[in-house]
Amino acid sequence: MTGASGVAAVEAVWRIESARLVAGLARLTGDVGTAEELAQDALVAALERWPVDGVPPNPGGWLMTTAKNRAVDGFRRAAVHRRAVEVIGRDATDVVDARDAVDDALDDPVGDDVLRLLFTACHPALHRDHRVALTLRCLSGLRTDEIARAFLVPGTVAGQRVSRAKKALRDKGIRFAMPAPEELVERLASVLEVIYLVFNEGYSATAGEDWMRPELCAEALRLARLTASLVPGQAEAHGLAALLELTQARAAARHDADGRPVLLQHQDRRRWDALLVRRGLAALARAAEVGGIGPYTLQAAVAACHATARTAAETDRAQIAALYDVLAAGWPSPVVALNRAMAHGYASGPEAGLALFDEVVAVQEHAAALAAYPQRPAVHGELLAMAGRHAEAADRFVEAAALTRNGPERALFAARAAEAAAAHAPESGRDR
Repeated sequence: MTGASGVAAVEAVWRIESARLVAGLARLTGDVGTAEELAQDALVAALERWPVDGVPPNPGGWLMTTAKNRAVDGFRRAAVHRRAVEVIGRDATDVVDARDAVDDALDDPVGDDVLRLLFTACHPALHRDHRVALTLRCLSGLRTDEIARAFLVPGTVAGQRVSRAKKALRDKGIRFAMPAPEELVERLASVLEVIYLVFNEGYSATAGEDWMRPELCAEALRLARLTASLVPGQAEAHGLAALLELTQARAAARHDADGRPVLLQHQDRRRWDALLVRRGLAALARAAEVGGIGPYTLQAAVAACHATARTAAETDRAQIAALYDVLAAGWPSPVVALNRAMAHGYASGPEAGLALFDEVVAVQEHAAALAAYPQRPAVHGELLAMAGRHAEAADRFVEAAALTRNGPERALFAARAAEAAAAHAPESGRDR
């Protein structure tokens, strides 16, 4: 194996295994920061060994064993040894006994560990932005720039939030454990938000040459299902599960045979996953039975409008626009406002959408948050193209291509720019 291919293999395994690794180590050490350091140590060891020795048969197990061994080695030292006795719950004076105890402590199912990490990091004692940033970091291994995109903030701010959350967990002595049943709901909003943001990064990667990160989508969907089962009386938990099921159902149709991105309105709906659609509609029905309305249930209802339409032309655009009106009124954000403009562009015509778009960017806070967001000029370009203003649309798509750091998305925007420019060319000829 060449060095380059070995490094690529390490990165691929890390993407899949990092959440399980950090969660298991956090339960062992009782400290999320220490767990992440041990996991990073194992990653460094893999980067050193795998390009030379080859990828082991069980790469995830190799990383876990390496991290556990380093944890036990740390337990040998006096101060950390006392912490090991406290966490493991028995005398660990013998290193072999300590290693056995570590193995036993890490035998719980990965789902329990990851969910426990999620609920621990979403402790109400932490500032909301800090706990969400930390869980994004630990659960999905998102880089600081990817977390920054999720919050629409500078990378330095995202990094500070992660550091402060780790420090707060340590300083406040917050135990790595599932909260009591009566405390679950108190942390639920942050837990659902993290799962939602992890899925978004998986469904539309911030950077790189992958259009999607399937391992993040799969993990987020798994966590959404587990959380909904954990709190069956909470409508928004079912709403998030419904949203993710219905959105993931379209994954296979989001690219063509050559791997190029395909926009929703052009997707072959025969490639949509019918089982996921049925699961999503069932989860949405459960949310309605429980009662209550929230941002995830509303977005799931939007996804259901797409899922139940046989063709793009048959989509209930008026219903989608109405749902975005409710969403924008109750749970406003710059991205929701942007999506609302697009929804009204489809439902009532491009001029209505452009008017709403102008309102979005006229708000100083929204304009600042969306300044580097590639979907801002992309939505503007789509509305301009629908209005027949193709030259302006081409410029906006060029801007979107310059802002994105995702290769396939850049190619998509460049293609839309070329299409708009070609549509403008005959008009220019007639003008002459």
